[in-house]
Amino acid sequence: MEAAKQLIRQRGYEATAFSDVLKLSEAPRGSVYFHFPGGKAQLAMAAAEAHAHDQVVIIDAAAERAGSAAELIERYVDLGREGMVASDYARGCGIAPLVVDGAARESADVGETSRRTFAQMIDRLAFHFIVLGIDQEAARVLADAVIAGVEGAMVTARALHSPTPFDAVRAALVSLAAGGSPKVSRRNS
Repeated sequence: MEAAKQLIRQRGYEATAFSDVLKLSEAPRGSVYFHFPGGKAQLAMAAAEAHAHDQVVIIDAAAERAGSAAELIERYVDLGREGMVASDYARGCGIAPLVVDGAARESADVGETSRRTFAQMIDRLAFHFIVLGIDQEAARVLADAVIAGVEGAMVTARALHSPTPFDAVRAALVSLAAGGSPKVSRRNS
């Protein structure tokens, strides 16, 4: 699963072949097919779930040392920035490729996994924002903005081969958090 997570984050869902995962993991073919009889889609869903779990652990660790929502945002965005720079701009999200590459449209299970895993990350951030004193509605809006901002920063940083998108997202989100309750009109679409 770690090999699948790594390859999907670097290459995307479509460009990650089951054979590449087997090669990188050095796992026996029969063992992988036994644990993932649903093939690549099932493996990708497990990798997305593992990625979301890892992100929740990172969010919790960042929140543990944060005295404010702004500090939590700074820590979380900085960790994403550091990871991107350390990977030489090769790293991406472990969930987004399932959506971007179309797997979520082709499979209801993959689509539901994508929605659920992003929601786990957003919910965890919102929880910590509430603990740090932001009202529930504003905490949810801010958490949505943080995840969307970091996701966008990953894509843009890869394209530019520069950490500046993380810096811009960090500054904007910290300003939003420090300025009070964000007011965003939610639309159903």
